[in-house]
Amino acid sequence: MSFNPLAAALDAQTATIDAMADATRKASMAPERAVEMETIEVGMTPADVVYEENKLELLHYESMTDEQNEVPILIVYALINKPYILDLQPDRSVVRRLLEAGHDVYLIDWNEPSRLDQHLGLHDYVNRYIDNCVDAVAERSDQESINLLGYCMGGTMSTMYAALNPEKINALGLMAAGLCFDRTGGVLEEWGSSEYYDPQDVVDTFGNVPAEYLDTGFALMDPVDNYVSKYITLYENLESDSFVGNFSRMERWLEEGIDLSGQAYVEFLEEIYQNNELYRNELELNGERVDVGDIDMPILQIIGEYDHLIPPEASKPFNEVVGSDDVTTIEYPTGHIGMSVSSSTHEDVWPQVCEWFWERSERDDESEEAAAEDVSDIQAEAAEQVQADESESTEAADVETVSGVGPTFAERLRAAGVETTADLAEYDAAELADIAETNESRAADWLDQL
Repeated sequence: MSFNPLAAALDAQTATIDAMADATRKASMAPERAVEMETIEVGMTPADVVYEENKLELLHYESMTDEQNEVPILIVYALINKPYILDLQPDRSVVRRLLEAGHDVYLIDWNEPSRLDQHLGLHDYVNRYIDNCVDAVAERSDQESINLLGYCMGGTMSTMYAALNPEKINALGLMAAGLCFDRTGGVLEEWGSSEYYDPQDVVDTFGNVPAEYLDTGFALMDPVDNYVSKYITLYENLESDSFVGNFSRMERWLEEGIDLSGQAYVEFLEEIYQNNELYRNELELNGERVDVGDIDMPILQIIGEYDHLIPPEASKPFNEVVGSDDVTTIEYPTGHIGMSVSSSTHEDVWPQVCEWFWERSERDDESEEAAAEDVSDIQAEAAEQVQADESESTEAADVETVSGVGPTFAERLRAAGVETTADLAEYDAAELADIAETNESRAADWLDQL
């Protein structure tokens, strides 16, 4: 077949005309799409603020089911970015998946720290803010312990809290939690190495760590995708309402970063990243050791196979050092953000997570009955022992140890064979009054003491 230059030229011209028409059509849509992207709604699941402290707000979401798990879930997000990534849109909302499964859901919205908050450290966030929220949720739900679900940095802080307060946590869920940093292959671990980086320099300069500083660092981990590829993909899908909606919500979340408390940033980078103190069981908060061996409640690790922020090796080894013998790991082919917003994780992962929390929150009636029987047996044995001890004590006690039985009365009682408190108990008040030559009310007082 011979090459026809005229036909080739016509094909190229046709392709150019089609491309120009497509570009013109998309260009005409751009202003409208820009308005949509500026006004897109996020975090639409209804919630009430039920507790406030400093900038913090504790949100309680409205129930979506008639039957509800009595043990609530408190979600702890990271101190950077806004937590509505967990409630981005109805079909990609972790909060809604939990609610639809019958869970009672609370979430901590840290909000942005002011310059006055730059000295807040991990101790403040864990032992003060998280602890106060846990207590508030437990009181509202009338539960002694609750479920905790921590995401990213929030998972790391939730782990610290569970180690310090195991009696308050029924089950611990961790999403992409940075827990161990020892040559895990993560870029952040390399960038944050003490060999190259001193976080105190940033804090000395800014006070709190600016959101723009953090956002730029995260974007540079994958610069081609974050600065080029995603915008090409947007252009190619500009006519798709669903794509533009998803893209706009993600972009809004990325652009609405929040500053990070300077002290917490330094402590997290130095103690968790650089020194790996949590994994090595050397971490202390306000002088109190965070012993990961005390984390004895059920644990669920949700890990992204392609997570470039917290790679799997920064989470999985932690399962071997905790005190719990009930540890479950879900590793799924997604990234750090994908585990909360991708359609596949909502289809494949979150039903498993919801079921796991239900199973770790339900009480087994047979186990409760058995436990109640065990308690009854223990109480009965204890009562018998106390009675035996009291009997032994009574038999060994001289009659004169009873208050009001002085030497004179004791001599008269002994003459009648009443030598111990056990002997005294064999008589009634009238008989004792006759033997001791006293009034009946005094004798009754002796018996009351026995």
